[in-house]
Amino acid sequence: MKSQEITKRWVDFFVSKGHTAVPSASLVSSDPSLLFTVAGMVPFIPYLTAREEAPYSRATSIQKCIRTGDIEEVGKTARHGTFFQMCGNFSFGDYFKEDAIKYAWELLTTSVDDGGYGLPPELLWVTVYQEDDEARDLWLKNTGVPSQRIQRMGKADNYWHTGQPGPAGPCSEIYYDRGPAYGVEGGPLADENRYVEIWNLVFMQYQIDNVRSKDDFDIVGELPKKNIDTGLGMERLAMILQGVENMYETDQVRPVIDQAAALSGRKYTSAETADDPHHTDDVRMRVVGDHIRSALMLIADGVTPSNEGRGYVLRRLIRRAVRSMRLLGVEKACLPDLLPASRDAMKGVYPIVETDFDRISRIAYAEERAFLRTIASGTARLEDAVTVSKAAGAPLSGADAFALHDTYGFPIDLTLEMAEEAGLKVDEAGFRALMLEQRQRAQADAKGKKGGHADLSSYQDLRGEGQTVFTGYEELDGESRVRGILSGGQRVAHAATGDEIELVLTETPFYAEAGGQSADTGLITGDGFVVEVLDVQRPVKGLSVHKAIVREGEIASDSLVRAAVDRERRHAAEQAHTGTHIVHAALHQILGPQATQRGSYNKAGYLRFDFAWGEGLSTATRSELEEVSNLAIRNNFRVDTKVMGLAEAKALGAMALFGENYGSEVRVVEIDGAWSRELCGGTHVANTSLIGSLSLLGEQSVGSGNRRVEAFVGMDAFRHLAAERALVTELTEMLKVPSGQLADRIASTLNKLKATEKEVDRLRKGQLTAAAANLVGTAQDAAGIRVIAHDAGQIGGADDVRNLALDLRNRLGSEASTVAVAGVSNDRPMILVATNEAAREAGVKAGALVRLAAGILGGGGGGKDDVAQGGGTDATKVAPALAAVVDAISRR
Repeated sequence: MKSQEITKRWVDFFVSKGHTAVPSASLVSSDPSLLFTVAGMVPFIPYLTAREEAPYSRATSIQKCIRTGDIEEVGKTARHGTFFQMCGNFSFGDYFKEDAIKYAWELLTTSVDDGGYGLPPELLWVTVYQEDDEARDLWLKNTGVPSQRIQRMGKADNYWHTGQPGPAGPCSEIYYDRGPAYGVEGGPLADENRYVEIWNLVFMQYQIDNVRSKDDFDIVGELPKKNIDTGLGMERLAMILQGVENMYETDQVRPVIDQAAALSGRKYTSAETADDPHHTDDVRMRVVGDHIRSALMLIADGVTPSNEGRGYVLRRLIRRAVRSMRLLGVEKACLPDLLPASRDAMKGVYPIVETDFDRISRIAYAEERAFLRTIASGTARLEDAVTVSKAAGAPLSGADAFALHDTYGFPIDLTLEMAEEAGLKVDEAGFRALMLEQRQRAQADAKGKKGGHADLSSYQDLRGEGQTVFTGYEELDGESRVRGILSGGQRVAHAATGDEIELVLTETPFYAEAGGQSADTGLITGDGFVVEVLDVQRPVKGLSVHKAIVREGEIASDSLVRAAVDRERRHAAEQAHTGTHIVHAALHQILGPQATQRGSYNKAGYLRFDFAWGEGLSTATRSELEEVSNLAIRNNFRVDTKVMGLAEAKALGAMALFGENYGSEVRVVEIDGAWSRELCGGTHVANTSLIGSLSLLGEQSVGSGNRRVEAFVGMDAFRHLAAERALVTELTEMLKVPSGQLADRIASTLNKLKATEKEVDRLRKGQLTAAAANLVGTAQDAAGIRVIAHDAGQIGGADDVRNLALDLRNRLGSEASTVAVAGVSNDRPMILVATNEAAREAGVKAGALVRLAAGILGGGGGGKDDVAQGGGTDATKVAPALAAVVDAISRR
């Protein structure tokens, strides 16, 4: 049974049982504590935890998920994959254990002809929580599964909770017996390789508190409404129904493996154990199959490669796939062959991978090309590091391995492989320690960011008292009441002058940062107090939190207040936000609809807009973009906002931002009707002429396949143009030419400067060459080696010491000779050592001598035995460094 048919049967079955079919949410999770949607229940967490009222009592979905926590296990087991699809059915205070068990058994065991999956009942095993007698009895009563195939497990395996105080409950899992060829008898307790878990039923029925660990917490009572949350792994069921050895060989992944095998000329054999001679190649092909599919789906959901967050995960997946192909012997670009194979396998369930393939492939192929360049540049750096390490008789340092990883994007596995080929070990422990330090720094940084992985319980409590009503579309000041005050994350009754607080009102005109628009600022005043609002955030859906400082008096919970937004700042932010929509529409007009939004940021007077495009914009295109945008402003287009259903908005062609999660009702912002029509919750000017003007600042790359434009609007645009005019005036007066001739005069001046620099360089090289003839006579004998150690003084750069040293080495002939030349450029000393063949045969190695000298100079260096170069920071130590080289040769 094909994967598409498996998912169709799932949805059809549960719809027939009164469930609402809910489309898959994006892989980009709306939960601020998650990078990705990691489980089928994630989109339903607000309903399962009672933070929000569920719009349906029963639901079913096929949810796209990404997990990369065990990425190193991909390809090695039958079950580990980074992208997977979770089939789920959910009840929000409706049915409970008995119906959940009956539905699961019915769908699994009903014959294929009658719409089920047709699994033999005698091959199914069940686990229950060790104290859940009720679930065990219901399995016996409703399914006929014999008691010997029902096993009890503890909290670590069969109890679900979020890790925080809140709802929790026991689980019951269904396993499929793959047969004696896969392991020992005895059910899941004996062997989870033979007995594969396919479906987990979570019975959410208790309230827990004092959560100390996964299996150590206090149950404090029963929930007033009991929920059901189940998940069946589609790939695991497909593996069983398609009769293949692992999830990689199912119909949505195997075509990529077959393509990898064809490209590499290696045969895929389904090897599962490390002692199989084909195992290593097979694991690499399974990695390719898994990672290519994951990359395809992530890009389809709007993720682009970068060095942080979601983009880093995508980059790692692509690079691991490319590296695996390299280890299979394929060094050319391979994604143009692999990605279409994955597209064709996935398009039946996810049509977007076909309709949006031009954009997806452009991003993926650009990332592969960049990584191939990384491999080329990193290889040269690695070879230098290997040479230095071998000369010192030491392993490749953790610092070198980390630099390769951090600076060049060189995977540690590739470093290990290439070092091993050179007969060298790598200080992995040192590398891991540096990686840990970097992660800890990143985690500390993340904690300081708004809405990161903070404890949201205080916010959730306030949200439970009601949502914040936003009145800022209609008014910029109004009456309200203080619902709660937070200080240091804890709720307090009042706050006094100087206190930094978080304030929640019953209703507010302050716009909370969202959709790329910065938050409002302003004042909240009342009887005897003044509070300045510095920022507004939404840490949980439906709750606006005003980050503020008490400027005068004392404010208390339940106080009546007047909230007033800074009008001038709001208007400037609206100018920028509407300007962003204009830029987006102008890019579509100039470049085409594939120039889709990737992100934006708008604040008072300034906008930043990221869009999908594979190359830089020409000067002419940038000018056209600025002109089209300003024409739209001059034409005084009306800006209309409408509220409608999501389906209606999409039918009208309203553009949505990738990765955003929209409710069933959305706001649509139109500029001149269909010229610009976007889903947007931000605030805007009433007509485009209120923007005034737009001045483009520049355009740049922000990652593979993505560009960024920045602009000023309104008075900020005027001030920017005025500053540029003042600069032009200053230059025309300085160069004594009219403004129309300014570019020609500057170009002429630069050409003269370059010619002068070339002449100075020629003269300096001539002086060095002339000096070389005289320096040959200064060669001294150091234990049978002719040595020249010369301080060249101030030099133009590294080429000067290199050219002089190599010239001197040639002049010394075939007799064992070594040349060391040092000089200072931009206050930094550098040194180069060159040896001839006879000197090297006598045991003189340039790399070792440079490391010695560079250490004295306060730096480092390296190279090969014949030529090596280094530098430092202390220019006063040039003479001692040269003396040390001569001494080392003498004492060798």
